[in-house]
Amino acid sequence: MTDQRPTIFVVDDDASVRDAISNLLESAGLRALLFGSTEEFWKSPRPDTPACLVLDVRLPGVNGLEFQEVLAKNGVCIPIIFITAHGDVPMTSRAIKAGAIDFLIKPFQKEELPAAVHSGLDRDRIRRDEQATVSVLQYRVEQLTSREREVMDWIFLSKVDEVIRIRNLQRGAIAV
Repeated sequence: MTDQRPTIFVVDDDASVRDAISNLLESAGLRALLFGSTEEFWKSPRPDTPACLVLDVRLPGVNGLEFQEVLAKNGVCIPIIFITAHGDVPMTSRAIKAGAIDFLIKPFQKEELPAAVHSGLDRDRIRRDEQATVSVLQYRVEQLTSREREVMDWIFLSKVDEVIRIRNLQRGAIAV
């Protein structure tokens, strides 16, 4: 049986920082997988469990912010927590606007990282649950006969028409 615990990926080029983060996370009961570069992370197999990525901003080669873009372009959905010793407001803003869940300045308080990680894991669990629900619904729709699909289309269009009528009535009532 494989380990189904959540996984926290840590990408930082400083081995001592990776080790310190790993110890902190493991003391909180979390599993950490460590990487010295984004390339190492990219090439590594990732377990199919809830996860988040603790990512240093300043890395050799592809930096953390650029890697965030690479992940998004490749459809890799993983909550990202940035860490850096050299952050500024524009950098933080760019990371958060691109979907990062947190941006921590080194050295951070020992409670900050586990709290951010738990938030990231919660988000990933929700995303995975929603994705599973959509997959089940897609499968069920694919199993419908052509007549059943026709009926579903009719029901859907009726509901859309009903919503439009209600909105038009509300607008008319407001305009009066």
